[in-house]
Amino acid sequence: MDEGSTAPHPVTGVAFTSPVLPGTGWPGDPADADTPIARTAAQVRRLARPEVGPEELDARISVCCACPRLVAWREEVAFTKRAAYSDQPYWGRPVPAVGPVDAPILIVGLAPAAHGANRTGRNFTGDRSGDWLYGALHRAGYASQPDSWAAGDGLTLSDVRIVATVRCAPPQNKPTATERATCAPWLDADLALSAPFVRSILCLGSIGWDGALAAVRHAGWEVPSPKPRFGHGARATLRTPDGREVALVGSYHVSQQNTFTGRLTEAMLDDVIASL
Repeated sequence: MDEGSTAPHPVTGVAFTSPVLPGTGWPGDPADADTPIARTAAQVRRLARPEVGPEELDARISVCCACPRLVAWREEVAFTKRAAYSDQPYWGRPVPAVGPVDAPILIVGLAPAAHGANRTGRNFTGDRSGDWLYGALHRAGYASQPDSWAAGDGLTLSDVRIVATVRCAPPQNKPTATERATCAPWLDADLALSAPFVRSILCLGSIGWDGALAAVRHAGWEVPSPKPRFGHGARATLRTPDGREVALVGSYHVSQQNTFTGRLTEAMLDDVIASL
């Protein structure tokens, strides 16, 4: 791990290197120097076990180094930074789930943004996509505040847990098929932890939709045939091995490409969240 110069955290004022070393005091960092690190796909499969519990699973996710291209990119971004954030430290590591593990709503996104969650260490935090998502969740009563700008900013979630199909920021926001497959066991483990509680899975974008479907199939859930097609407002009914029905719901991703062009509006996002 190449470390940049230190800079103060925007909430705590504590100085950190970029990328941030595990166990050095970053708000919400679940890992420490002894957390096992997956460096291959086989090691991801071995370490991604839900029986270790949500805290340890988050810790293992947050130090994963199994995809060389993603590791190099996330750390390069953290080292060079964007000019607007040159006075801040960058997390520069994989981003674990956020929100209570017993939440009835599971939101599945694509991957951390290079200067959003890759900088802040929390899903959909520090960029315009997060402004849209957390604004909508706040309006629906699931988030304690309408914005999310830094780890430690006071945000809490109620009844919602947010995960991603890929946990590291990918170049051009496009993980490869191999990278998605390597990261999939982390999502499988997150789903296993949430499965006893979840009633709805909201997928942001087609990659989130496909990742969620793959995870529920891995878990032995019943999925309609033919494969449900993604679309904004698309719905399908999944069935868990114990016979419970879980709604799979699609939404256009809250990316600037969609929100700036009007393909996704606040009303559209609010309607989908209200249906969960």
